[in-house]
Amino acid sequence: MPYTILVADDEPAIRTMLEVILSADGHEIVTVPDGRAVLEYLKTNTPDAMLLDVKMPYLDGYEICSRVKRIARLSRTAVLLLTGFDDEQTRDQAKLVGADDVVYKPLSGKNLRGRISQVIQGKQTA
Repeated sequence: MPYTILVADDEPAIRTMLEVILSADGHEIVTVPDGRAVLEYLKTNTPDAMLLDVKMPYLDGYEICSRVKRIARLSRTAVLLLTGFDDEQTRDQAKLVGADDVVYKPLSGKNLRGRISQVIQGKQTA
């Protein structure tokens, strides 16, 4: 079943790569360049999942995740944080804001597609 996945990253090359990887399974991918654009999109849309870069202009992935988790309409939206930092501080912060998963760069396409599907299905059956 195709999902709608919102991808937010300030690097155009990463947005393109994620779009290519995730659309391979037939999902609808919406890409935005920063946190402000994420909030704008969420005003009128409810994606199945969001892949948010931790470091972005205006609002970072942590702040967006924290806000999304407080909105009832988005409670079934899986939020995955995307980061190049695989350290305890990053993992603790991700837990604190309620992220459903953390994905580390560099990315493995097959691994990423599997994890996103797993997280979305887990949220929908919860």
